[in-house]
Amino acid sequence: MPDTPPIPNTSAWPVLPWREWAETRTSVHLWTQIVGKVALAAGPAVNHFWEAGLHVSPRGITTGALPYHDRLFAIEFDFIDQRLLVSDSQGHTDGFALGRMSVASFHRQLLAILHSFDVDLRIHGRPNEMDEAIPFDQDERRMNYVPAQAEALWRSFLLAHRLLFSFRGPFIGKASPVTLYWGSFDLAVARFSGRPAPLHPGGAPHCPDWVQHEAYSRELSAAGWWPGSGEIGPLFYAYAYPQPAGFERASIRPLAASFDEGLGEFVLRYDDIRGTPDPEAAVQDFLATTYAAAADLGDWDRAMLEPADYPLTSPPGRAWTVKP
Repeated sequence: MPDTPPIPNTSAWPVLPWREWAETRTSVHLWTQIVGKVALAAGPAVNHFWEAGLHVSPRGITTGALPYHDRLFAIEFDFIDQRLLVSDSQGHTDGFALGRMSVASFHRQLLAILHSFDVDLRIHGRPNEMDEAIPFDQDERRMNYVPAQAEALWRSFLLAHRLLFSFRGPFIGKASPVTLYWGSFDLAVARFSGRPAPLHPGGAPHCPDWVQHEAYSRELSAAGWWPGSGEIGPLFYAYAYPQPAGFERASIRPLAASFDEGLGEFVLRYDDIRGTPDPEAAVQDFLATTYAAAADLGDWDRAMLEPADYPLTSPPGRAWTVKP
């Protein structure tokens, strides 16, 4: 009989091998940039570039359904079977194994599949918001990729998605979907005050300033999950744009949270709460108190943005966003 495959560590709050997964993380980040640029090219444009964001799925990371002429297509990273999958509404399905390969190889294989589906889109050919911007079709470095590390990375996004999705619920103003932004490679959700914001200064590496101008065109309070980079480990974060006076000095829970001057945002490090009695409660407290600080210090009209009574079950059985 064949050997039984190892059972993956699916504990809700496992040890994350973030120091070991650096090269795998970079591979996945660059691959998601290519896939995200396909989503961006498929359009149509949506405010804050929400049409181009990626989403956590039960098996990995997906574009969701993308329009192309008279049909839909989708691209998904399957981190359980370790494959990239492409499908469309005309019944075509194709893909290739995820493994140690160059960015150029990934780029060629994906575009070849799309071409075979008669999906021909022109994408911007360089990474954004990364220090290096080697054109995808010229990046022949053989990038390391460890499947178990990629699965652990995805499961961290899975955990964060569940918490951020729950946090998004009790807000009746404009709010973003829980979105994986492939430029900065973080999973985020934003709540909006309803007011315009001052022009963002831009400055992200290898990214035109008009991208930030659109992304931050409205006053917001944002929170998310970042898997870390370099010597910075995975963390939840929260910030406001524009940042109201005194925000960095606000009283935030839990005690493990702090304001990081270098990042310019509040952070709650995964390793600081993983072993605590209730890490999920700690994250929800962090999300709630950072939002409250942004909204109160920014003089948001919270009575118009939050329900008087939030239902604890779904479906709620009543119109809960209607004021009594």
